[in-house]
This record gives sequence, structure tokens and C-alpha cells, in this order.
Amino acid sequence: MITPCTDADRERIREQLGRMPRGVVGVAARAASTGEPLVVATAPRLEDGTPFPTTYYLTHPDYVAECSRMEAGGAMAEFSTLLAEDEELRAAYARAHTAYLADRARIGAEAGLDEVAEVKDFSAGGMPTRVKCLHALVGHSLAAGPGVNPVGDLALSRMTGVPAVEQDATSAAAPAAAPAAAATPAETVRTAAFDCGTNSLRLLVADVAPDGTLTELAREMRVVRLGQGVDATGEFAPEALERTFAVCEEYARIVESLAPQRRRFVATSASRDVRNRETFIAGVRERLGIEPEVIEGAEEAQLSFRGATAGLDAPGPHLVMDLGGGSTELVVGLGGAETGHSMNIGCVRLFERWLRHDPPTAEELAALRADVEQAFAEASAHVDIASARTLVGVAGTITTVAAAVLELPAYDREAIHGSVLGREQIVAAADRLAAMTAEERRSLPYMHPGRADVIAAGAQVFARLVELIDDAVAGAGGSLEIRVSESDILDGIALGLADPAD
Repeated sequence: MITPCTDADRERIREQLGRMPRGVVGVAARAASTGEPLVVATAPRLEDGTPFPTTYYLTHPDYVAECSRMEAGGAMAEFSTLLAEDEELRAAYARAHTAYLADRARIGAEAGLDEVAEVKDFSAGGMPTRVKCLHALVGHSLAAGPGVNPVGDLALSRMTGVPAVEQDATSAAAPAAAPAAAATPAETVRTAAFDCGTNSLRLLVADVAPDGTLTELAREMRVVRLGQGVDATGEFAPEALERTFAVCEEYARIVESLAPQRRRFVATSASRDVRNRETFIAGVRERLGIEPEVIEGAEEAQLSFRGATAGLDAPGPHLVMDLGGGSTELVVGLGGAETGHSMNIGCVRLFERWLRHDPPTAEELAALRADVEQAFAEASAHVDIASARTLVGVAGTITTVAAAVLELPAYDREAIHGSVLGREQIVAAADRLAAMTAEERRSLPYMHPGRADVIAAGAQVFARLVELIDDAVAGAGGSLEIRVSESDILDGIALGLADPAD
């Protein structure tokens, strides 16, 4: 039985996880002795429209630690062997898969949601045929009660030092039979793309069709501020690595529940500059089972261009601007002939370098813009900026500035994607953001809390680059259209994973 999530529950969950999971609709399992949450139930679609397949999310640190210990000890391989050998266990596990789907549908209906087609045939933890994430399976067992998920029950039977669960915390009974999961068309490739930048760590799980059509299954973004202090110290801070690794563990559960065929983890600006990047690489490898690739600015620019221009109907040549935390890429091209350049100017790097006051002073902003102008002059020697007819801006700083220009009542991907902005609108929005304190920016309805301090710097970078690019195009006798895209390097990584030529 799912019970309401009280303010006290939310505070306890934040203590357990260090954050509050998105889409929580209630507590699905509680500790018998204290009543504290063990598992939360989540809506199958988040407020921003993102499908969210993990209906039962394990929160209690003792259970999480036991799952991690068992996974590290080879329990998943052992349980997979049992599934292969035991026909009765396989049948029960298939029923657990159907039970999970039924619970998700019921929870979604109670939350007023229509069927979430993107995940309607996918449950969690590798069900119905594999064992891929004990955290998801144990969460299901705790929420549903004994006898529903046999693998989750088996894992629970081996745990020690965990609080007992309230016995009335049960979900709907499992249906008697389990239909086969819908198959993904053979020519479609399921991909998982990770983009780890200076400010955020993002994940996209998507099915990519042969014609390049991308069907999104999960899109996640967490502000981890991996590049904290890198410009000054040349190293990742221990607390920044800790934040990043915690999100890797969270993403591992999401990815395993969706079972992509191909995966790629791309690390960009901050990871190119540090002395202790092997610590970062080893930590990611341990948690995700994938080797992170620290790519150079040229490849980052190409991936951003590919993602931003896929399906774009706008006059070319196209100039893509990917404004990140540590660097900004400019790449111009049309029809596969692209050239790009990476500039060491980003929202986190220039915030830490120049902005000392809150709000920043006019002198600080002038110094920041001078940095932008110097970087742009160098980029102009490598990229034919004046040839562009459409500027496509991507990444969180630019989409947030677009939300400010549009004065959105909440962050809305659909409203932002494809929006056309004017030069004066962008400059005015950047100046408004710079005139606010970080706390005032944090209160804006479209502002991600983790971006509120650095957005003043990022918006100034965007605005000054727009002015410089527009002047260059006009000086060559052209005119520039400025668009904003929610498709970016993540989409480019996913498309590349599915491309036989890559």
C-alpha cells in the first residue's frame, strides 16, 4: 500500500540520498520500527515530460549498501544462472515483470497520467529474463510484499543489518500470467549516452531507428559541478568526485532497467584539464562498467553539431554554439562539411575566474566579456563564422536564457526547443540575470537550483558571442537567425552509437 509522502518523509529521504528523487507520489515501503521510508513510488512521467521507468525507488542506505555489496560479490551472475536453470523461477520472474507493469499503470492512472508508451513494455532490474539491478528488484519486493518478485525475495533473504519492513506495505497482486515483452525492431538500436561536463552529468537512453529518428526513453540531468575549482587548482575536488560518483550510481540503475545495446560515456572540458583524471575514470568505470572517454574539443564540437542539427529545417550554413561549464564549442557547416573550434570559456570557468560579488559588478562583467572577445577572435581564425545563416544554441545555459526571454512559468522543453530569439532579447535577458542576486535567480520558476549562481556568467558569454557572431555575419552582407535546440551532444552521441559508419 502506497502512503502519502509527508514533509518529514521528504526530509528523511533527502538525508538518505542527499537529494529528493523526482516524481515521488508516495512511500511504497516503510521500516516497521520507525516508519521511515525504505522505498518510494514514482510517477511514470515526470513534470517535464520525461518518461521515468523506475516505479519503486530504493532509498534506505542500509538496503542500498547491501544491494551494492551483493552485486560486487557476484550475486547477479549467480541469480542469472538460477533463472537459466530453473523453469519455475523463470515463470515467477515473468509474473513479477507483469506485476511491475500493472503497478506502474495503476500509479500513473492515480496520478492523472495517460499511458506512458515509451516504457509500457519495460519494467526494471532486467525483468523478465535477466538480473541487472538488485536495487530495483529489492525495491519491488519491499513494495509488493513477499511472493511477488522471486529474485528480489532471494536477495532480501541474504541481507543482514537492515530494518524490517511493515507487513501491510503491499501492492496489487501479480497477474496469473505474463505476456511476452514487446520486441524492439531488429534494425532499431537502443543506446545509452552519457555526457559529463564541467557543471552537469547527463544521461539519454533512446531507441534510434535506421532513419535517425530518436525515441527517448529516459533523459536525466544532475548538476554535479565536477569542474569546481579546476581552473584554479588543476584537480578535481574530492567533494566534486563524490557528487559525480553518486549520480553515476543512480544512472546505473536507470540504464540497467532499460537494457541498452550500446553505451558511451563522454567526458569533456573539465576532464581534459586535470591531473587526477585517472581517479575520475576509475570511479566511473567501477560504477557504470564502462570506460569513460575524455574527448578533445574538436570531437565535442562535431557531436554537438550532429545532435543540434538532426532534423533541423533552417537556412544554412548552420553555426552550432554549445556553451558548457568549462568550454564553448563553435562549429559551422552544412551537409557533412563542418569545421569547429573549442574555446576555454564556459559558465563555471568564467564565474570562478571573474565574478566575486553577488550580484556581479560592472567591472567584473566587463572583464568577463573581454575574455569572451579574446576567445572569439581566436575562434574566428579557425571557423568561417561569417558564412553562417542560422545560429543554433544548445546546452543548459542557453536553454535557460531562452526560458528567461520567453518568460516561461516553468521550464518547458517543448516551448524552448526550436524557439527563435532576437539579439536584443538575449542581451536584455542576460543583463536582467546579472542584475539579480543568486537567491533571486534561484526563485525564478524556470531556473534549475544548481545553475542559479553560474547563470549570470553563462548568459553574458552567450549574449556577447551572439553580438560578435551577428556583427560578423552582417559585415559579410548576411543576416542571422538565432534558434535554441534541446537536442545537443547527448543526441549526437546516441546517433553516433547507432550509425554503422561510426
